[in-house]
Amino acid sequence: MKLTIFCCAVLSTLTLSAADWPEWRGPSGQGQAVIARLPDTFSETSHVTWKTDLPGRGHSTPVISGDVIWMTTAIEKAATPEEAERRLKANTGDQPVVVLASVNLRALAVDRISGKLLHDLELLGVKEPQWAHQLNSYASPTPVLAAGRLYAHFGSFGTVCLDTATQKILWKNQELQVNHENGPGSSPVLWQNRLIVHFDGSDAQFIAAFDTETGKLAWKTARSGEMDPRPQQKKAYGTPLVIQSGGIPVLVSPAASNLYGYDPMTGKELWKVPYGGLGFSMSTPPVADSQRIYFSTAFGKSKVMALKHHGAAVPEIAWENTRNAPKMCAPVLHDDLLYYVDDGGILSAVDVETGEAIYRERLGGKFSSSPVVVDGKILIGSREGVVSIVKAGRTFQLLSQNTLDGSIMASPATDGEALFIRTDKALYRIEK
Repeated sequence: MKLTIFCCAVLSTLTLSAADWPEWRGPSGQGQAVIARLPDTFSETSHVTWKTDLPGRGHSTPVISGDVIWMTTAIEKAATPEEAERRLKANTGDQPVVVLASVNLRALAVDRISGKLLHDLELLGVKEPQWAHQLNSYASPTPVLAAGRLYAHFGSFGTVCLDTATQKILWKNQELQVNHENGPGSSPVLWQNRLIVHFDGSDAQFIAAFDTETGKLAWKTARSGEMDPRPQQKKAYGTPLVIQSGGIPVLVSPAASNLYGYDPMTGKELWKVPYGGLGFSMSTPPVADSQRIYFSTAFGKSKVMALKHHGAAVPEIAWENTRNAPKMCAPVLHDDLLYYVDDGGILSAVDVETGEAIYRERLGGKFSSSPVVVDGKILIGSREGVVSIVKAGRTFQLLSQNTLDGSIMASPATDGEALFIRTDKALYRIEK
């Protein structure tokens, strides 16, 4: 049985063309792409229309509107060893981190047709920013494009609204603060005139929304329910998803210990579902169809859960799967299967109704980038720069593995004609 994928975050605010990829997970918010000319294989010397070197360091996924591709990046100035030692005295964790003296947070614009770098714009300058995990960047959250505006979010460092036609900053908001511990990771989502963001730190945990016209705080809701008492187990880096459920919009929001449902306009909590075990530091967003929500509890007692959703009523647990749950990569739906890859490169395909594993196969490599479905194929990029293409279906078919020069942390994007892949060095346009 094929189930309809339900999402309405960006689609509620504007009409999208085939060339638009307005947010991290595309027009549906769930990694679903429309493309007909994907090459079976590619490399540095094959099917690359252009390759553009990018300044700075960032993991945000390219977003596309018309003939312009936007990304964020960070220009970093390292702290001295003495500065780093002084500031890390406040660090309660044991993760490998980067400490900076300052960071300049910027927006990049690239011409979709030619690959020319059109704009490199300063959005925020931050002195002595919080430390970040070595696997993270200071420009990891993916911005949102809508109605001629770029909404760029950098966690506690601030949120900026940019006019894409004039390149003028329309507003900034830097009033919301938490200790991310590993740097910012949550991408924003748009619902009507609300830009919704997660702030799940080791010291405070809440979800909030900015008014898109003014940048003022529209609502802020503290996370309710029990959490692990240890600060490091309270943090999370998830991205929410707006779905239609029981005839109403529901903002599905993963945090440490619980999955929450909120009214996206007001921030009112509608329901929460405890994980039934330790779950924290998730950077995987949920996906959903007309019957169920699917998500990973990430670190801790990792598992993938499916919940039957019913509007404002508390969802019921449909099934749980404890093997090879992703900690950083988003799951993706296609037909009656849920696909996800764990950090060590095991790709799982499970039945959406039962949670039964149809297959588990090793791709090789380590993964932080999230997969997308393109023309009936699953595309997944590894930290080693290898893009695996797997045919969607109940039999595992690895069609190709394609190597680019650099590490892939950002997720792929498409414009209906070409595939755009960002590595730690460059942006590629790939097509037949």
